Amino acid sequence: QEASHRFALPTSGSGGAVKQENFILSTSGTDQVKGVMTLQGDALCQADVNLKMPRNNQLLHFAFREDKQWKLQQIQDARNHVNQAIYLLMNRDANYQFKTGLEVLKLMDAVMLQLSRARNRLTTPATLTLPEIASSGLTKMFTPVLPPDILVNFYINLNKLCLTVYQLHVMQPSTTKNFKPAGGSVLHNPGAMFEFGSQRYEVSHVHKVECVVPWLNDALVFFTVSLQLCQQLKDKISVFSSYWNYRPY
Repeated sequence: QEASHRFALPTSGSGGAVKQENFILSTSGTDQVKGVMTLQGDALCQADVNLKMPRNNQLLHFAFREDKQWKLQQIQDARNHVNQAIYLLMNRDANYQFKTGLEVLKLMDAVMLQLSRARNRLTTPATLTLPEIASSGLTKMFTPVLPPDILVNFYINLNKLCLTVYQLHVMQPSTTKNFKPAGGSVLHNPGAMFEFGSQRYEVSHVHKVECVVPWLNDALVFFTVSLQLCQQLKDKISVFSSYWNYRPY
């Protein structure tokens, strides 16, 4: 229940909107990229990014268009798994009596599966290829339009909201003989190559900035505690079952 409250979205009847939270994304020791993000539940409703280009120290600024929001699928999925776990536990008459230990074990396994999936969605960001990032709808979210040599990606990693900015340079035909396209990854390194729109690119610079989202931190703690409680119940039932089956008479 506590984990579920952290993901709670208001029902249409409650009238209250989910509060907006502002986060400053930066890394210590460098001001190459700075971002201010506004998170509202599972949606990034505003993003403001400043990028200092290493080549000429030119400052680029781009922000979400006013009519756009970016859904963070990881948060959405985690919330759905938590709610499914609660549904499994509550989907019974108040006076329901469990008949066997096995019945409880099956229920705990089903609940633990949903809790594990919820936790994994936050701890395991999607691996994407660079062409997938380049063709993502995220590239069309910004004003002014992102230059063709910039890619961005947002994701959740554990309790952090992360922004990665990739700077690219076009590979000349004379250098493409060593072309090796990069596979899927959460974070691509400088030197990674890919082909997009009949053009070959190489990543020249990578900037990753992040910040902790406190309620995601809470949710991860509650997932761990919930899984431990489920396991403790399973262990107790197993002990009683083996004792029951052992009766010498």
